[in-house]
Amino acid sequence: MSQRGAAAREAAKPQDRGWAWMVLLAAVLLQGLTLGFPSCIGVFFTDLQHDFQASNSETSWFPSIMVAVLHGGGPLCSVLVKRFGCRFAVMLGGLLSGVGMVSSSFCKSISQLYLTAGLITGLGSCFSFQAGVTVLGYYFVRWRSLANAMASTGVSLGFTLWPLLSQYLLDEMGWRNTFLIFGGILLNCCVCGAIMRPVQLASGSPLQSPKPAEEPGRRAEGAPLSNGASSPHPELQQQTRRTACFQMLQKYLAFDIFCQNKGYQIYTIGVTWMMMGFALPHVYLVPYAIQNGVEERRAALLISVIGFINIFIRPLTGLLSGHRVFTGRRIYLFSLAVLLCGLSNFICIISAAFSMLIIYCVILSIAMSGIGALTFQVLMDVVEMDRFSSALGLFTVLESITLLIGPPLTGLLVDLTSDFHYVFYNSSFFLISAALFMGLSFCALEKKNKLKDASKVSLDNPSRYQYNEMPTEPQSESQPPPAVVYITSI
Repeated sequence: MSQRGAAAREAAKPQDRGWAWMVLLAAVLLQGLTLGFPSCIGVFFTDLQHDFQASNSETSWFPSIMVAVLHGGGPLCSVLVKRFGCRFAVMLGGLLSGVGMVSSSFCKSISQLYLTAGLITGLGSCFSFQAGVTVLGYYFVRWRSLANAMASTGVSLGFTLWPLLSQYLLDEMGWRNTFLIFGGILLNCCVCGAIMRPVQLASGSPLQSPKPAEEPGRRAEGAPLSNGASSPHPELQQQTRRTACFQMLQKYLAFDIFCQNKGYQIYTIGVTWMMMGFALPHVYLVPYAIQNGVEERRAALLISVIGFINIFIRPLTGLLSGHRVFTGRRIYLFSLAVLLCGLSNFICIISAAFSMLIIYCVILSIAMSGIGALTFQVLMDVVEMDRFSSALGLFTVLESITLLIGPPLTGLLVDLTSDFHYVFYNSSFFLISAALFMGLSFCALEKKNKLKDASKVSLDNPSRYQYNEMPTEPQSESQPPPAVVYITSI
């Protein structure tokens, strides 16, 4: 009987087999539809400027809002996943994305576009993407790292295909009809969400459904009532609400880690500063090429070149950084990739010839692959895994702020000077300064820790040091993944 029971329990687990691979395929498509989508916005930049008589700064707010909401909506998405499950969040996100782009096709002003394509589509993409990544943690245990690596190839495919499709549709039917078609395409996120059915344990309870008692604040709210009082004192009730609010912030936005962990503090500030310049080439490369005489179809091809090279380089970079030689040194690899990304912008400053822009895209893509593959690995190195989701919540919110303001401020500078070269000057300044800040700061922090190590006889508790390599061991099948996961991709 015990053997039959064990066999029945094993058959009830869908992890790493069967339907899990269909979920992985849906996650690949989902990442291409969501994270890959903003890459095509530069194709419409000139047409939107002309139709709405808008400046570079005004037009650049549209992709900035979309990308910022996509990255910064993680805490809101995690609350949605916790209450309703991953499938609901993905399908709701697909619906919002589709409605946002369909509404965009009827916009009469650029400010309306901020709301429809920027806020609504960005929020929908955030829900679909982050919930889609979270569900992979439930469907994969043994092959979780492989599943996440394979799912991330969807981003590169999106980077490759979206600009080509956008330019073709723009030439054939204009940007309004193209946005209408995009709304229909993004509704396919709902199909992907339908595939992601909740995982069932052998007992029949879904892994994705949180217990009511586990929700933050519920225990605190219920505590005064357990003493037999019919209604708590107003002051006590207010204090309970403040405690619940603090617990919620502590769970989703790790301000305590930011204040105490120097490694996390340096890395978060460095990446937040880096994001001021990271998105600039993606927004302005196509209009810059068109202004310098490059044909529109060939200009759109530049973004596709970046995405195509990412398909091959990003997995290789991930495998390389996982080698034991780089254990504890991934922050320096990351800083080197950011530095290369910043230096590559000088190619565009030197020449705007199509051949030189292709060379720029190749080098930029290699550097971007390193940044994308290492961003969250480094974050796992500097914080304990049991606080990773909260640390990542604050991390994504802060970087979304600079992603929001970077392109419009640079667009304002271009409007004042009528010189697109300032796009690449600004990008280089933020990227190079961020790379030097992170590399030198971690080097100083490492030396300080070594001196501290030398002054102490006992090293029984290595977790007290600010920057150390956190071992990443695979979770056992009996231990479910964290219910709250924020993941973005760069």
